[in-house]
Amino acid sequence: MNQAIKPPPESPLQAGLPELSVVVPTFNERDNVTVLYRRLEATLAGMAWEVVFVDDNSPDGTWEVVRALARKDSRVRCIRRIGRRGLSGACIEGILASSAPYAAVIDADLQHDETQLPKMVALLRSGEAELVVGSRYIEGGSADSFNKQRAGASQLATEVAKRTLKVEIADPMSGFFMIRRDRFEQLAPQLSTQGFKILLDIIATAQGKLRTIEVPYTFGSRQHGESKLDSMVALDFLGLVLAKLTHDVVSLRFILFAMVGGTGLVVHLATLFVALEIFKEPFAEAQAAGALVAMTSNFILNNFLTYRDQRLKGFAILRGLLLFYLVCGVGLLANVGVAFAVFDQEPIWWLAGLAGALMGVVWNYAMSGLFVWRKR
Repeated sequence: MNQAIKPPPESPLQAGLPELSVVVPTFNERDNVTVLYRRLEATLAGMAWEVVFVDDNSPDGTWEVVRALARKDSRVRCIRRIGRRGLSGACIEGILASSAPYAAVIDADLQHDETQLPKMVALLRSGEAELVVGSRYIEGGSADSFNKQRAGASQLATEVAKRTLKVEIADPMSGFFMIRRDRFEQLAPQLSTQGFKILLDIIATAQGKLRTIEVPYTFGSRQHGESKLDSMVALDFLGLVLAKLTHDVVSLRFILFAMVGGTGLVVHLATLFVALEIFKEPFAEAQAAGALVAMTSNFILNNFLTYRDQRLKGFAILRGLLLFYLVCGVGLLANVGVAFAVFDQEPIWWLAGLAGALMGVVWNYAMSGLFVWRKR
């Protein structure tokens, strides 16, 4: 009597559900979303589909344009994210919120070739593949629209990914792909919500257990808006590679935090040198200046990179900086305390120093997430 009645499983066509969900992460793309919608409408004619725009609260009102489209066409959906940023996180949320058995990720900047979507669906439908990647680097594909700097960076990142993570496909840095949603849901808990390289994360996490096929496409030129890639992406990418090398034992955010701490050491030593050699300050004052400048540098980099999705703004920056000083001050005491304890047991200076530094970075990371960049 009290048993829940479970309806029989239905295919998407029987249930009137879409066969394909197209997930589009957006930030300041109001001039592109309507054009992309029209292109999808033409390309996917005859197929049951939906498009899920995941917008990171764009200042240009991209989400308003998407909502206007959604009022006219129920196949259009909008997820407006408040207080969260990042392409990978947007893709994960969009795919998990989708209704179809197949989910595609495509950029809103019109540089990906949406005409390849029917071919990609057919490969998943037939069972030949569980993941289909739009590739710029196989025969028939092209990335000629890249300038020399971006082409070189893309090729370098591809080589690093192949060699360090044993990735075998030609274009693991592609942002254009389609995957069976059930396979994605199995991998989702292990994926990072940070960064830009969601496909690389999927492939590395799957560890060769996804049947993958690449289809060639020509990477186009951006029509409107500006690229979201900046100088921080390289550090973001390196952090993802290191996280995957540890099999996610160490999180991407922690690695980025530690890498920022490494830059802080360089800043500290440079400030110490300037204070001692140029301004002729006593060592104690010079050391204090070095520590203060390094902590400030670490806070700024962490705010713009490590905690990019929880970035502090306005008055919250000053409050966060003061809390960061306090956290790092206590972390320094923890660092020294652990180093002395280890040295008493085993008088090896580098081992004691390493133990103290590790304790300091773990403390600073844990307390920063709890007090400085805590989620509200």
